Amino acid sequence: MRFIIYGAGGIGGTIGGRLALSGHEAVLICRGPHLDAIRAAGLHLRTPDGDHRVKVAAVGHPREIEWKLGDVVIMSMKTQDTDVALRELELVAGTGVPVFCAQNGVENERLAARRFERVYAMLVALPATFLVPGEVIASAGPLSGCLHCGPYSGPIDDVTREACSALTTSRFLAEPSPDAMELKYRKLLLNLGNGVEVITGKSAWNAPGEIGEFMAEVRAEAAACYEAARITATSSEEYARRVTSHYRAMEVGGEARGGSSTLQSVLRGHPTTEVDYLNGEIELLGRIHGVPTPLNSTVRAVATRMAANGEKPGSMTVEQLRAAALARP
Repeated sequence: MRFIIYGAGGIGGTIGGRLALSGHEAVLICRGPHLDAIRAAGLHLRTPDGDHRVKVAAVGHPREIEWKLGDVVIMSMKTQDTDVALRELELVAGTGVPVFCAQNGVENERLAARRFERVYAMLVALPATFLVPGEVIASAGPLSGCLHCGPYSGPIDDVTREACSALTTSRFLAEPSPDAMELKYRKLLLNLGNGVEVITGKSAWNAPGEIGEFMAEVRAEAAACYEAARITATSSEEYARRVTSHYRAMEVGGEARGGSSTLQSVLRGHPTTEVDYLNGEIELLGRIHGVPTPLNSTVRAVATRMAANGEKPGSMTVEQLRAAALARP
């Protein structure tokens, strides 16, 4: 099995780098200065167990790959870039190549299933930082993260088992999981804080005080939407047992992780964010099922505007964000 990592930033770079270090064949698809740096000197993968200069194949587009039987694709770009990437992939690889969606949110599998015959949901619980071209910091230990996965529809198959086996030998916990989407719906609740971090400049991950109270209300809106839509998410207790108990974020080179992947995108100057598919997913469910989502809707709109206008994270306080939500018509 050869792994094509489509979107080799923090998540994809960690997955591809770890696979390559473990002797598995991998190809990274990335672009710009990041691609140039990897081609020139390999991927600089910084981890709690040391720095690695990973010699791994890297290309700028799927058309540069000579596709063969046994290839699988791990999609790891942000959701707002997925549709274009899938169109490009289909044109050169065909519709039969297995596609794993190692991405936050729950929209990517839907998009992939419109074009590809074998689509797999992959939970991404993997703290990583990508701010410097050619360098990815995988900041979790003793494992680099959890990548439980399974078919988007249908039973566990040999492709799932082989992929999980390779990932498990590469410093990940990857279990064949028929409930992979339920795991991803739980992770979505956690990722609802990404937009808040972009807006306030402060972490919303298990945050105390005012941000913690705000996030509890944001997630309560989401829970109401799940109930109305009859969506099942893995319980927080089971998620902790199967996922977060197996790794912890650690300093690498004396530095803590550089914020959520969404914040990192904004800091790199991207004018779009995946918040449209995080808080925006809750907003969509609310509109379909008649559930008010003023906080999630406000977070989505404000974070989207800030990224588009190049506003710096921290431009608004939680109090101002709450006031904006209360002022919604």
